[in-house]
Amino acid sequence: MSPQEVRSSASLAAVIGLRMLGLFMIIPVFTIYARTVPGGENATTVGIAIGIYGFVQALFYIPYGSLSDFLGRKVVIAIGLAIFAVGSVVAALAHDMNGLIVGRAIQGLGAVSSAVIAFVADLTSEANRTKAMAMVGGFIGISYAIAIVSAPVLFGWIGMSGIFMLIAALAVLAIAVVIWIVPTPDARPVHRKAPFSTVLRNVELLRLNVGVFALHATQIALFVVIPRALVAAGLPVAHHWQMYLPVMGLTFVLMVPAVIVAEKYGKMKPVLLGAIALLLLGQVLLAAEPHTLWLVATFLFIYFLGFNILEACQPSLVSKLAPGERKGAAMGVYNTTQSLGYAVGGAGGGWVLAHWNANAVFGACSVLVFVWLIIAAGMAPPPQRGHGGATTGQH
Repeated sequence: MSPQEVRSSASLAAVIGLRMLGLFMIIPVFTIYARTVPGGENATTVGIAIGIYGFVQALFYIPYGSLSDFLGRKVVIAIGLAIFAVGSVVAALAHDMNGLIVGRAIQGLGAVSSAVIAFVADLTSEANRTKAMAMVGGFIGISYAIAIVSAPVLFGWIGMSGIFMLIAALAVLAIAVVIWIVPTPDARPVHRKAPFSTVLRNVELLRLNVGVFALHATQIALFVVIPRALVAAGLPVAHHWQMYLPVMGLTFVLMVPAVIVAEKYGKMKPVLLGAIALLLLGQVLLAAEPHTLWLVATFLFIYFLGFNILEACQPSLVSKLAPGERKGAAMGVYNTTQSLGYAVGGAGGGWVLAHWNANAVFGACSVLVFVWLIIAAGMAPPPQRGHGGATTGQH
């Protein structure tokens, strides 16, 4: 990668990382905090509070991505981050679940991920795009690890309101990175004309959209259950980092060679299918009883190894398969289905937990991932780079 590509990828990855760091801080402690506020005793309501963010994002990712194709990436990203910061402040000042739901909904209005990923594609060559997307995935993985480890400690120090205010501050910092650190292209990228319908009709993009929906639905549903399960097993919230740190650290390290094998040696399809199989295995094992804290850590390791590989590889494939002029729109559709996964995982996971039990949540997630595996098995071999720099393979 050229120095300019490294700067572009790293700075945009930092923008995503700062935003996701704040969001991830909510996941491991929200269901515990919800029990202390009016309305938080209902698992379905708590699931809605978690999932409403994803539902609102789903409504705005495509408009944000399309607007960034024509108005420019930077201005759209900065506006979205500002709205996200406002929603964080509203959530920080909330005194019941209704107020938290409103704040989370406003956070969802800042749906900038599609514009950020499209900006990465604009500022990197196709030959280096998977490396750039892996860098973004790496920052997300680091953010996830830091958030999962630090959130229980921060929750004890500053409470949930303090965490939401910290999230707002991180969003403001991300705006500063966008304005002053992310490079401004010398000229708008020149792309071939393509109608929006080409994004919706592309079968391989549809497979990836189904995949990111299942990926994030299971992730959020898992964290509706896991924090409470750890407390019930005798691990206080302040010590949950002892579970998450080794799991996230090791899966992040092992993700890197898997991504290299997928891209450098043209093994993207088997790597993706293997990662989906790991998700399925992790969920099936979590649904089994009985198991100790050590077994939970092992099963989470299996799940998140697959999760982190998919987080790095799938956006790269979207950027390669999307028509040039419609990269922002394609990422918008992709992130829309991702957010729908957040919404369904949060609300659906809470509803299943309220009416059945934790094992039923893991069982439902296992069925969803199994369906995804069947759909993904039919994917065409992703395009490869030839020695002369041209793209080969199916499109």
